[in-house]
Amino acid sequence: MIPVDGIIVEGAGQIDRAPMTGESVPIRLQVGDEVEAGLVLLRGPVVIETTAVGEDTRLSALIDRVHTFRDEAPRLQSMVMLFTKLWVPTVIIGGAVIALLTQDVYIMLLLWVVACPCALLIAAPVPHANALANAAHHGMIARGGDVLERAARIDLAMIDKTGTLTRGRPRLEGITLASGVERRRALRLAAGLEKRSNHPYAATIIGVAESEELVAMEVKSLADEVAGVSGTVGENKVSFGRDDWLTDEGINFSNKIRDAAEDARARGLGLSVLSEAGEAIALFTFDHDDLREGADALILELEDLGVTVELLSGDAQPAVELLGKRLGLAASACRGEIDPEGKAIWVRRRSQARCTLMAGDGFNDAAALAAADVGVAVGSGEQVNLEAADVLIPSDNPRMLARLIRLSRRTRMIVQVNLAISLLVTGILVISVLDGWHSSLALGVFVHEASAIAVLINSVWLADEGMSRLGMLGGLFQQLGKDMWSAWEAVREMAMPVVSRS
Repeated sequence: MIPVDGIIVEGAGQIDRAPMTGESVPIRLQVGDEVEAGLVLLRGPVVIETTAVGEDTRLSALIDRVHTFRDEAPRLQSMVMLFTKLWVPTVIIGGAVIALLTQDVYIMLLLWVVACPCALLIAAPVPHANALANAAHHGMIARGGDVLERAARIDLAMIDKTGTLTRGRPRLEGITLASGVERRRALRLAAGLEKRSNHPYAATIIGVAESEELVAMEVKSLADEVAGVSGTVGENKVSFGRDDWLTDEGINFSNKIRDAAEDARARGLGLSVLSEAGEAIALFTFDHDDLREGADALILELEDLGVTVELLSGDAQPAVELLGKRLGLAASACRGEIDPEGKAIWVRRRSQARCTLMAGDGFNDAAALAAADVGVAVGSGEQVNLEAADVLIPSDNPRMLARLIRLSRRTRMIVQVNLAISLLVTGILVISVLDGWHSSLALGVFVHEASAIAVLINSVWLADEGMSRLGMLGGLFQQLGKDMWSAWEAVREMAMPVVSRS
């Protein structure tokens, strides 16, 4: 882990920039290139001249942005809390005024009892508690009911590409062979050159060779080069790496290999060229975006929910558009080559007109997560992401995002029904007292508490499908029965001494 921002003054290496920029393949850096705190040096060594430390690093600036966005008040305020703040003082003051006007204190007391917002106060917290428990059971940790309220209104989901929808591991897309070259030998030779490398392409090639039961060829004098590796087989020098590096090394490319390389680059694919004795003998093309299982289904589910999807990444624009095409997204919905600050600015602008969700896995997404109405940290999560996010999904299943929105919308519906029940019952009771329909305190209490029980029963339907909802209802009524019996016994015990004295 690189601890400072700086400039390489000696050596060369490969650096994983995915946490900061979202690039899915490590970048080779050399003297004069800049590095940043928080990035991972995969291959070196390098000597870095420090330009910034501590709070002056770019990583620290991203963390400051997280605090800035998190400290801003949410755009959407809880409807229940707002109504309660207005309703309670209205009832207290209104009851007192009516008592003064009618000279009847009993009406004031009756109004205070029947207008007490018991059902209203539990109309939202109980469904939220059930929904949060349901979400946690499925691996979604949300920071309170306010998050669920915002998630229910989401109409735009912006999703990071690398690590969120993709695993960030390259997949061998194809091998283009020069005339007279056998595929098996090319693959064995490439595996032999890469057997000591920790580059993602190396793991992919070795994995493919093993899956085809091919033994890596013995390559001697292995050495890291500017943009690849080299060695010797017999008396021939063999190399495997970027095509521009091999061109500089004087390697001869056939038209077939060169045309295939240009086509792969235009399609946003990664590529490495295998050469032997000064001739390019094979082109290996790699798809950097190994889709996670369920990623394509996630896009369809979000669209069915009426949620627009945008793809954000620091990776090259052609690569982002290629993945978007595989997922059924238009090129206009794919934004590549966007840095962490740019992500945060883009998300904040989009949040001004729409209710947004941002999902990401690296600390390059932290500021964007904090700027969105709902930020979702996917995967294990960087510490700065956990601080910025409203929801943590440790699972690698991207479809959890759609589940979160569906659950939030069900919760909103239940809350709205609960609010309707509580407001309707309270309104009827208040009107009945004011119009003189009845003056029974017992009836008012009974109807009012019945509405609270109705709210509780309605909220049960947000419990996890794996739980026994009927069992929960049975337990509720069983407990109510026990409480009523205990109350009756207490009344009897209080009444018995009175009877004995009489």
